[in-house]
Amino acid sequence: MPDPIVSLNEESLRADLRELVRRTVEEMPDGLLDEEAGDLVGAERYERTADREAYRAGHYERRLATTSGEVTIRMPELKGMRFTTAIIERYRRRETSVEEAMIETCLAGVSTRRVEDVSEILWGSSVSAATVSNLNEKALASVEEWRSRPSERAYPYACVDGIYLKRSWGGSYENVAVMVAIGVNDDGYREVIGAAEGFAESAGCWRELLSWLKSRGLRGVRMFTGDKAAGMVGSIAEVFPGAAYQRCTVHFCRNVLARAPKSKRPGVAAMLKAIHAMESREASEAKALEVAAELDGMKLREAAMVVRDGCAETLTYTRFPREHWRRIRTNNAIERLNREIRRRTRVVGTFPDGRSALMLATARLKYVAESEWGSRRYLDVTLLEG
Repeated sequence: MPDPIVSLNEESLRADLRELVRRTVEEMPDGLLDEEAGDLVGAERYERTADREAYRAGHYERRLATTSGEVTIRMPELKGMRFTTAIIERYRRRETSVEEAMIETCLAGVSTRRVEDVSEILWGSSVSAATVSNLNEKALASVEEWRSRPSERAYPYACVDGIYLKRSWGGSYENVAVMVAIGVNDDGYREVIGAAEGFAESAGCWRELLSWLKSRGLRGVRMFTGDKAAGMVGSIAEVFPGAAYQRCTVHFCRNVLARAPKSKRPGVAAMLKAIHAMESREASEAKALEVAAELDGMKLREAAMVVRDGCAETLTYTRFPREHWRRIRTNNAIERLNREIRRRTRVVGTFPDGRSALMLATARLKYVAESEWGSRRYLDVTLLEG
C-alpha cells in the first residue's frame, strides 16, 4: 500500500489542543472582569464624571486551578472601592468541578497524601492537607444531610439488611454493623431510605433503626423483606404493626442447604426452587410439605424441619400482585448496594470508629442512589390499587 500522504502526531495534536483550551479559558474571564470593574467604577477609563465612585489601579495576577489546567487571571484593582466579582468568588482558587472531584476522591477512601498527588497530576497544582481536610468535612456534612433527610412519600415495599465492617477498638478489631434500608416509593422507583450504625444486628439495633425511619416520616409500608436477622421480625411488628414480613427466599434456601451434605445440595436446591415456582400460596405450601417429606426420606431431618417451620414466612409475597413477586420475595435489590459498599470500603480496611464506617458506606449509597439505580422504574405500584 502507498505511504500516507499526511501523517499526524496525535500526542502533539492533543497537547496543542489542551493548550488552546487552556488559553481560551484564561483569556475569557479577563474581559468579563474588566467589564464588571467598569460597571462598579461608573465611568470609562480617564473619564471625569460626577457619578464616578472609584478609580482603576491596574491589575494583579491570580492563579485558578481548572479542569483545563492552571490558568492565570488578571484581576482588576480599584482605588476607593474593593473589587468584588460574581464571576469568581473571592478567595476561590479552584473551579467547582475540581473541588467536587476531590470530594468524591476523599469519599472513595483515598488517603490525604494520594489526593495531593492526584490533584498535582490532574490539575497541575497540589492542595494542602488542610484543604483536603476541609473538603472532607464539607463532603461528610453533605452526606449526613442526605442521610437524615425526611421521607416525604409513601413506600409500599421496604427491604432491610445489615453489612459488617471492621473497626479498631482499644487495640483490637471488632465488627461494626451498618444497617441499610431501601424502599420502593409510590411511583415505583427505588430509594435508599436509611442507613445507621449498629454494634450487631440485635433486636435493639433493629428497633432503633425502624423507629428512626418512622420519625423521619416513613409511612405506607405494606411489607418488609429481610433475612430474619435476630430481632428483626419482632422489631418490625412492634414499630410498624400494619406491615407484613417477607423472609428472603434466597436466605431461606441457604439455611436449608447448610443442613445438607455437599454432595446432595444440587438436588435439594432444585427441590426448594420448585416451592417458590408455584402459581399460588396453596400450591407452594403443598409443595413445601412434599419437599419436607422427601428430605426426611433422604435422612435430612434437620433440613426438613427448617422447611416445615420456616416456609410459611417466605410466602408472604403471594398476597401482592403476581407481577411483583419476583422482585419482592428476596432482598437481592439491597445485595447490590452491599457489594458496592464492600468495594469502596475494601481500600480502607479497618475503620477507626463506627461513625467513619457509616459515613463512607452512606456516601457510597448516595452515589449509587443518584445513578441509574434510582432513575429506573422498578415496579408498577398502581397494581396495588386493584
